[in-house]
Amino acid sequence: MGRSLEILVDRDGPLTRAAVLTDGRLTDLYIDHAERPSLLGHVFLGKVERIATGLDGAFVDLGNGVSGLLSGGDVRGPKGRPRGRDDRIGTLLRTGQSVLVQVKADAVGAKGPSLTMDVTLPGRFLVHAPLGRDVAVSKRLGSGPERAELARRIQGLASGSGWIVRAGAAAADDGLLAAESDALHLAWRTLSAAAERGPAPALLLPGPDAPRRALIEHGAAGVERVIVDDAALARDLAVWCADRAPDLEDRIAPHDPRPLAAATIAAAGGAKRLFDLRDLDAEIAGLLGIRVPLDGGGSLVIERTEAMTVVDVNAGERGNPLDVNLEAADEIARQLRLRNVGGIVVVDFVNMRNRGDAERLLNALSRAVEDDPAQTQVYGLSKLGLVEMTRARRGTALADLLARPSVPSTEDKR
Repeated sequence: MGRSLEILVDRDGPLTRAAVLTDGRLTDLYIDHAERPSLLGHVFLGKVERIATGLDGAFVDLGNGVSGLLSGGDVRGPKGRPRGRDDRIGTLLRTGQSVLVQVKADAVGAKGPSLTMDVTLPGRFLVHAPLGRDVAVSKRLGSGPERAELARRIQGLASGSGWIVRAGAAAADDGLLAAESDALHLAWRTLSAAAERGPAPALLLPGPDAPRRALIEHGAAGVERVIVDDAALARDLAVWCADRAPDLEDRIAPHDPRPLAAATIAAAGGAKRLFDLRDLDAEIAGLLGIRVPLDGGGSLVIERTEAMTVVDVNAGERGNPLDVNLEAADEIARQLRLRNVGGIVVVDFVNMRNRGDAERLLNALSRAVEDDPAQTQVYGLSKLGLVEMTRARRGTALADLLARPSVPSTEDKR
């Protein structure tokens, strides 16, 4: 039996939020903060400010006083060719040059955003990588002959060249795949034409906002309904779906509290807002804490440091360490997604003496992170018995996004 998937969208002050519920449980969360806008996925025509030979990169002016770092590995040569092994950064870029770049990671602390010249445009089934030539198929689709067949199918359907085939494409019909490839290729042609006209710096294409990110990442998984607690936003998403996801257009509906039974409203403390009715505000607030209870009586303690995120698994009064750890593995994968944790993650599970149990735990943790939209890698146990992981940074961590602005101290005001 398939999973039940729904997306709930609301606007709350400066926040636009999209919550993904799987079988009624919050599994993914996308948030935009109007006062702390993300640049992730934005495509700019930037201007090279200076070459940083020591960093093997260049600082690029994106406009509005924002500069990003374009590392050497993300630089393309003339006409978009890949950088050669012997190509030096100073021979590929020059100060004052206009470059087409995309933000691949938001600014962190004093570091500006990270940039790449390998522009990609994401869709539900396909990702357009227009500077590439091939059709690459997601590793999540296994290694059988179906991969090659799917690649040939996309080559026959897709406009232009350079495509990454996502797992959901295997079950999509040809009409949806062709329509999405046409829309993505048109977006690429439009921004390419704008880049040729200049001038730099200029924003050419904003990255998808929170509701659209949720639809792109989960819209291929059979979303049953998209309920939007804002009529104008519901209409806007319906227009987007008509162009990019026509099979979802009739599943978008504005939230209407009027038909709700009095008992339902009373159970939610008299609230009629969508997130209040589903008790999501309380759950999101809980994501800012460090302690996460587990159903079996154990708990997680999740603490962020500047260098990494550390997770400690506590057994509570439960007897079997393996049972506690297996439950913790699923919850850790969920918490990393919901909190949008990026970088190095170290997990201290409950000690297990059986080597076979350790292998079973690592396999369970690897399976738990398989569906994470952000690339997540489980590396195994260190000599200290700690599990080492990494998760790709995607946007701003939830704790930073929702943190209250710091109040300047008396010393700062002087």
